[in-house]
Amino acid sequence: MAIDNAIVVVSKTRLELLIERFNTKAQARFYIEHSGGNFKAYEEEHICFYRSLDQVQQVINHHLKFKIIDRSFLPNFIFSKNDCIVVIGQDGLVANTAKYAKGLPLLPVNPDPERNDGILLPFTSANFEVALLHLLEQKASFRKVTMAQATLNDGQHMLAFNDLFIGPATHTSARYELCYQKQKELQSSSGIIVSTGAGSTGWLSSLFNMANGMQRSFKQNSSPIEMQMDWDDDHLFYVVREPFKSKHSDIKLSAGIINNEQPLQIESHMPMNGKIFSDGLENDYIEFNAGAIAQIGIADEKANIVFCK
Repeated sequence: MAIDNAIVVVSKTRLELLIERFNTKAQARFYIEHSGGNFKAYEEEHICFYRSLDQVQQVINHHLKFKIIDRSFLPNFIFSKNDCIVVIGQDGLVANTAKYAKGLPLLPVNPDPERNDGILLPFTSANFEVALLHLLEQKASFRKVTMAQATLNDGQHMLAFNDLFIGPATHTSARYELCYQKQKELQSSSGIIVSTGAGSTGWLSSLFNMANGMQRSFKQNSSPIEMQMDWDDDHLFYVVREPFKSKHSDIKLSAGIINNEQPLQIESHMPMNGKIFSDGLENDYIEFNAGAIAQIGIADEKANIVFCK
């Protein structure tokens, strides 16, 4: 399919967010330096980002029409089938963008390789043009990434590149009924994490680290729990955080694998403050209060990240 446009997705730098908070750069500098921080690091990071953005814009301008949008516009932005999406930022921005990309090719660019891990950012401003030309000439390689989807009984749905969170908006207990493998269980917990293969080294890994740390402390001879998932695996992993056993709640269904044959169903028993959000964006959520039933499974849509062989 021919590509006519590039949509460049960016997010505000830490310096820009500080200036928003303190109104001026001088006030931001005063606060950081008088708190013992290194304001120069914020400035260097900002300069590096905009240098990369400028270089990428110059490259795209030789080949395509383009538009730059901030990540905050993603939920309402309408992409064309002839768009490619260039993401310039950190790994989290790629994950957030993929949910709205509808399978369009993603070209992730690491603007600052010295500071960013760049697991999802295979390109820099130096080799971006090569990647773009491979894509335009239909010679690019793609890495397919399985995503998770939560669908409510009222038709609302949410995709996740890394993980879904289902639970309370505040530090209270989530109350719900969980249905898995033809078993039902009332639970009380601090929420449920559903992870994709791409997200399995993130939030999910911290839960395994906690469990293994407790095992080392209290059962020194036990083997650690290990879990490995590839980005394109057609299954998800769910873990109940801090499940609480009581007269009205149980803990038997505290973790499991979700696939097309084994979906997960959750019925909310929370009168208010229940929510489902994905990939760490708490402000982009769907309400999950009493009466809502969520089906959690593998999304039909996959993320499509460009990689050069």
